[in-house]
Amino acid sequence: MKDIHTVLDEIIEAVRFCGKVMLEADRTDLSIKDKAGKANFATVYDDRIQEIIQEKLKAILPEAEFLGEEKDCQIDRNAEFIFVVDPIDGTINFMKDYRCSSISVGLIRNGKRFLGVVYNPYLDEMFTAIRGEGAHLNGRPIHVSDEPLKNGVLLFGASPFHPELAKASFDIAFHYFQKCLDIRRCGSAALDLCAIAAGRAEIFFELILSPWDFSAGALILEEAGGKVTNLEGGELPCLEESSLLAVNKLHEEAFLPDFLYR
Repeated sequence: MKDIHTVLDEIIEAVRFCGKVMLEADRTDLSIKDKAGKANFATVYDDRIQEIIQEKLKAILPEAEFLGEEKDCQIDRNAEFIFVVDPIDGTINFMKDYRCSSISVGLIRNGKRFLGVVYNPYLDEMFTAIRGEGAHLNGRPIHVSDEPLKNGVLLFGASPFHPELAKASFDIAFHYFQKCLDIRRCGSAALDLCAIAAGRAEIFFELILSPWDFSAGALILEEAGGKVTNLEGGELPCLEESSLLAVNKLHEEAFLPDFLYR
């Protein structure tokens, strides 16, 4: 394997290229298609960017497996390296030109999150991390905030593909709304995780996410000094769906409210 910093630089270059594809998208022809579940869509650009990034990542690290959102990828889960990719995290935002979407590339090594890149092309913000080396935004170190819950901002995802979880999602949001400054919902879990990492907010949760939604962002958050688990406080998996709770170090009490178990 080549030097990991060289790998990171090459991934950044590939992701930045894909960000340009997003920015230059022909919005008159997004070729939107329905996927399984409520409000679950893909555009021609989800597919196109995944094809581009898969080809580029294969050239960067040929020995790595590839798991992406837009294909039924068959992978060797015991491989040393596995890329986990969301070509457009925040597809509905992209469809609506809401300009809050990201490209997320995580790299799993021997069953652990090892490298993460999340890029918001609209703001030209490139979040990166290598395990054990801290987290960065456009090359500068970032850290979670040290604000208590009463001075915190809550971010959450509503799991829109699973309408049966809607009431529970908003009940939890309301529970924490009464304890913090305010709440936000941006529509990109990868960017929400990076917002916690950069100290812009203090808590993020979602009741179910796919691995490509959190693979890169979870590592970036951990390397920025935060903590990420499932909602019950257990270990977040690398390659399976999971609930997710992301906090700065002061908010380890922010687990699933007891009333939701009753």
